[in-house]
Amino acid sequence: MYLHLGENVVVNEKDIIAIIDLENSTVSAHTKNFLKLAQKQNQVIDVSPELPKSAIICEKKGKKTVYISQISTSTLLKRADNNKLYIK
Repeated sequence: MYLHLGENVVVNEKDIIAIIDLENSTVSAHTKNFLKLAQKQNQVIDVSPELPKSAIICEKKGKKTVYISQISTSTLLKRADNNKLYIK
């Protein structure tokens, strides 16, 4: 199934490695360093001009992409859970 990240961006759920809550985790030096490195390597796609709430880390065919979204991690989780309901 696909997960809508905001605007016109959707990703395949099987490509998602992690979803990070930016409101709580950006105080961590590890998270800051990871995001800086991803930005330097042109792996970051900003999904919305609004205040970012989550980072979605994906990998497809060995290529990593970090999506920055205005949608909260809890909303993304609910969307993913709703997708699973439709599979049954």
